[in-house]
Amino acid sequence: MSDIDQVREYLQTLQNRVVAALEELDGKQTFRRDAWERPGGGGGLSCVLSGGAVFEQAGVGFSHVYGHEMPASATQSRPELAGCGFQALGVSLVIHPLNPYVPTTHANFRYFSADQPDDAAPAWWFGGGFDLTPYYPFHEDVVHWHTAAKNACDPHGEDLYPRYKAWCDDYFFLKHRNETRGVGGLFFDDVNAEGFEKSFAFLRSVGDSFLPAYRP
Repeated sequence: MSDIDQVREYLQTLQNRVVAALEELDGKQTFRRDAWERPGGGGGLSCVLSGGAVFEQAGVGFSHVYGHEMPASATQSRPELAGCGFQALGVSLVIHPLNPYVPTTHANFRYFSADQPDDAAPAWWFGGGFDLTPYYPFHEDVVHWHTAAKNACDPHGEDLYPRYKAWCDDYFFLKHRNETRGVGGLFFDDVNAEGFEKSFAFLRSVGDSFLPAYRP
């Protein structure tokens, strides 16, 4: 199985697991599933739940898109890849509960691969993370959330949790209010230094930790 196929299989499975878990928690509504195609290549599956007993709105989307030329926005930090073919895969989710005592959450897990000039091996990297936004924070919930994040990171390097936690805090800092949005979590990008197998294992570790971190 190719690297792309491995990532695709994992992300689609993760989407299905999250959808099934949220439907079980809600107990009233199920997700509406809409498959879509991208004119330039690829497509995905959008899953949306609305008007539930627990969730006012929840979306869990999978996408696998590709093309012959990378978008300009994707080459700002990698100008050498301008004009190269690419593949991008990801799962992104946003959950808005009805009860204000239950926090909103967002998560994203993604993989990017780009052809390189002169028949060089493709450039690739993983990115993603998750964050939590309580309206009424409970200390034990915050501790549980960050403990799950740390436990996901530590087997892959004890320096990762503090680094990616700080990146998340900075990413979601509201400068005009001089405050953070929510209680943070993890944010990472350009993960490839340890090679594909170890980098993919890290992504799976974080992805697999999301539901245990969020579910009661």
